[in-house]
Amino acid sequence: MKSKKTFASRLTNRYLVIVRNEEDFAEKTTLTFTYAKLTMFIVSICMIIFIISLFLVNTLLKQWFDPRYAQAEANRKLIELSLAVDSLENEIVQSHQFFNSFQYIVRGDSALETENTYLASVDSRSVEGETGKDKSTVNLKPSEIDAEFREEFEESGVEMLTSASLAPSSQLDELFFFSPLGGIISAPYNLKIGHYGVDVVSKKNEPIKSVADGTVIMASWTQDAGYVIAVQHRSNVISVYKHNSSLLKKTGDFVSAGDVIAIIGNTGELTTGPHLHFELWYNGNPMNPEEFVSF
Repeated sequence: MKSKKTFASRLTNRYLVIVRNEEDFAEKTTLTFTYAKLTMFIVSICMIIFIISLFLVNTLLKQWFDPRYAQAEANRKLIELSLAVDSLENEIVQSHQFFNSFQYIVRGDSALETENTYLASVDSRSVEGETGKDKSTVNLKPSEIDAEFREEFEESGVEMLTSASLAPSSQLDELFFFSPLGGIISAPYNLKIGHYGVDVVSKKNEPIKSVADGTVIMASWTQDAGYVIAVQHRSNVISVYKHNSSLLKKTGDFVSAGDVIAIIGNTGELTTGPHLHFELWYNGNPMNPEEFVSF
């Protein structure tokens, strides 16, 4: 007579699972288990799932119903947005300052003209203030001392600009510049009259080439110079090409020495015929292109 198995014996009784190939009944693997081990494994899996579910539900309930959690999350997002806005504002200001400074260079304004404009604006504000007080006592003519000071300042300003632009530089000596355009120079570099480059006359639709490797930092239209393109080279050198009929590169493009970047033209108000106005700047000072480039 068989003895009746107890519940404990059923849990500890060992079982064998054999996995065979269906075609040839070859044995692939075997697995031994007991009901106790199987029960513990299932309970462990259920406990892990329950803990994860409880954590997720607790987090969701906090987000939905706890005002402090919602407020803290909103504050965190607000701080992140504020930092992003501040960063964008700084980038916009820096880009605006760079663009204004470069437009100042492209237009061909000199430091002397800037100082004269500033002095003129100061004089005009002073005259307006005095006029508001007593129109009969306003003296529009500068005094002798003021006139002498301005004359000395203008002369020294031109000398300083000339010396700065003509100062030799070992970095420039190491650079080799290609000719942007073959032709005849119709107007040479003249710092005293504010002509910060050379005018080169050539055939119609002649290609204009980059004088050295660099990155295009401006390619747009200006009222005075028409289509203008400028390239930033190494050693703080910038080459500027004005009065083009069309531009073949855009801002941000990298160009190699000799690459065609524009077509000669007659655009802009300050032009009298098809030509290239070419400028070379080093550390913010104009340089005589004929000293470095063979046209």
